[in-house]
Amino acid sequence: MRIPSVHELKEKLAKLFPYYPFSYFTEPARKAANLLREKFSKGELKELSEVYLSELLKKIFEEYESYHLKRVINATGVIVHTNLGRAPLADEAIKHLVEVARYYSNLEYNLVEGKRGSRYSHVEGILKELTGAEAALVVNNNASAVLISLNTLAYGKEVIVSRGELVEIGGSFRIPEVMKWAGCILKEVGTTNKTHLFDYENAITENTALLLKVHKSNYAIVGFTKEVSTEELVSLGKKRGLPVMEDLGSGCFVDFSKYGLIKEPTVQEVLKAGVDVVTFSGDKLLGGPQAGIILGKKEFIERIRKNPLNRAIRIDKLTLAALEATLKLYRDENLAIEHIPVLKMILSKPEEIKKKAQKLLRYLRDLNLPKTRVYLVSTVAKTGGGALPLLDIPSYGVALEIEGISPQEIQKYLRENDPPIIAIAEENAIVFDVRTLFDEEFSLIKEALKNLKDAFELTP
Repeated sequence: MRIPSVHELKEKLAKLFPYYPFSYFTEPARKAANLLREKFSKGELKELSEVYLSELLKKIFEEYESYHLKRVINATGVIVHTNLGRAPLADEAIKHLVEVARYYSNLEYNLVEGKRGSRYSHVEGILKELTGAEAALVVNNNASAVLISLNTLAYGKEVIVSRGELVEIGGSFRIPEVMKWAGCILKEVGTTNKTHLFDYENAITENTALLLKVHKSNYAIVGFTKEVSTEELVSLGKKRGLPVMEDLGSGCFVDFSKYGLIKEPTVQEVLKAGVDVVTFSGDKLLGGPQAGIILGKKEFIERIRKNPLNRAIRIDKLTLAALEATLKLYRDENLAIEHIPVLKMILSKPEEIKKKAQKLLRYLRDLNLPKTRVYLVSTVAKTGGGALPLLDIPSYGVALEIEGISPQEIQKYLRENDPPIIAIAEENAIVFDVRTLFDEEFSLIKEALKNLKDAFELTP
């Protein structure tokens, strides 16, 4: 069997996709030639028909032209899914982001004075308004926020932190390592499960620059425990003339305990307690884009702002646009809960989610797939994103079982869909948790499952 040359394959691709320049086809043609040689050497291909070649070239070119970063459907019930892009943005944020991306903007231009301005001014005012902070600064993510804050406030000096708060965040980044690269000297006190105020006080020396509290947002210690409160640490800081910094990780502006959920300290509460600097993420419980937000006393924020490192980790115009629009929704808590997807998903009542699941159930039952059972199930959703680790959110989903087909096989089939559907593989069924689904995605799931019959050769 003769394998066509790369040039011949390019010519065939040009006929199949006449609206593309000829130069587009070089890499797909090489991939096709390599794949044909591989199949031929393994004995998987004995002869090469025009029909087979055309289908192969279409598939290779469509994969080549498709985006690598793409939209997926999250049916896992994990709301702030670290692997699936974290927080989906509110419509208002998307609209503002698109407008700023499409046209020129006043990113660093003061429209009142007609001269160069600061990019940080676009969100500093509203952050101060919402939280009561004296000053605000935003960088590209919370790891950067912690890094630059430590580097500014305690370079070459000691930072005292409880041993039980030396957390590891996503991607194996650890507080001790961040502290090392910030140029600080870590001084851990207490034990894993118990730290007292006197542990901090006894550790203070003339080389101490900062008292650090790290909120355990992605894990919990239960049982025989003791930790020093923010208020106690602030009191000690004032007594010894030391600033206090708190890394909230997944900072939030809404008190979830008002809605019957686990208490999570809000940014406003931490600032009210007197903390000098607080850092947190924009794309977790806040429900905005990836960003590291630094709030606190003006004297410290100004020092952080002037750190040369700030240039390397500064926030870009698209993130600023999405963040400003997200923050504006927080001027009314009910508006935020209704329009910010993360808040709506966390706070939707179980009965609302059950109705949603029943709707998806009707969609899927309409398919009448052979050898298939579709039914409603109770599930447990999670906040995800390293936030509220002990919070189990009652939820509902739709389970799908196919006789003779494993859930893992169905799961793989769904991942290969366009858009990919990420669902839960249980022991006997694949489950779509509807808490993390948007209503418009029901029809996409139904459409994907239509082809199950052919994909798995299901017969009545």
